[in-house]
Amino acid sequence: MQPVHQAPYPVIDTDPNFTRVVRYFRPTDYVVAAGLTALGPGFMYWMEKYQPSGNPGKPLMRAMKVAGGVGAMAGFLTAYMMVSARFWGLSENTREIKKYREEYARLKAQGKPMHGTSSMPLAMQRTAASYSTGAFFNFDVVPWFNFVSHPYHGQSKGVIPEEDK
Repeated sequence: MQPVHQAPYPVIDTDPNFTRVVRYFRPTDYVVAAGLTALGPGFMYWMEKYQPSGNPGKPLMRAMKVAGGVGAMAGFLTAYMMVSARFWGLSENTREIKKYREEYARLKAQGKPMHGTSSMPLAMQRTAASYSTGAFFNFDVVPWFNFVSHPYHGQSKGVIPEEDK
């Protein structure tokens, strides 16, 4: 299956599984996630220091915890989107291609399929793929991840050898 978009870099996978995306996080992705996590409580602290609410103590601590939780979710989703963009070929993905090829060779040597097996009927796999393909573009509306093994991944030529697809 060919990808349906033009990308400046090779397309690796248009619907990567959740665990694969998390495994492909780069150190910079973790830094971005940690930075966004710290941004919420840091902003709350700064606001309290320079524009006091007059209600320090437990309410401020609760607000900082909530801001930290929201920041952690925002950081994780941002890092996930960065990796997904590399899978889609929208940003530089040389490291991911190398890792993907190594993973493919290892799984092929073990006789396992690259994208796992599923006990779901093919029609359900197709439906799951249609829901999760490109879902990272709409994380601001609904964070939707791919947890289903299916054969609909839209890789481009050159990422894995054509005769092995």
